Amino acid sequence: MLIQTRTIVVEKGNAQQVIERFSQESPVEGMEGLIDISVLLNKRSKENEEVVVIIRWESEEAWKNWEKSDIHIQGHRSKKGQTPPEYVISTTVNMYLTQTIKKGKAFNNQ
Repeated sequence: MLIQTRTIVVEKGNAQQVIERFSQESPVEGMEGLIDISVLLNKRSKENEEVVVIIRWESEEAWKNWEKSDIHIQGHRSKKGQTPPEYVISTTVNMYLTQTIKKGKAFNNQ
């Protein structure tokens, strides 16, 4: 499994705009190999707000197929030259290859 995280730090009071953007329906949802997308809000910081988007793929190959897809490439072309909103302080993207998954009791009770 491949997990991509996108951490977006924004000025206080703007997290909901980012959450709404990543909660809307998107072409990625129709891609083979997409497991799920989670949108998280870190409420611990007093200075700013942090939204983390976690995208889980069945494999690195599935993610690469999304990256190479026409719809993904066209989406980036249409945003070329656009600057992020002023309230965005930083965006960090990371990729992780899953090494171990341990399922808890709650998972087994489903």
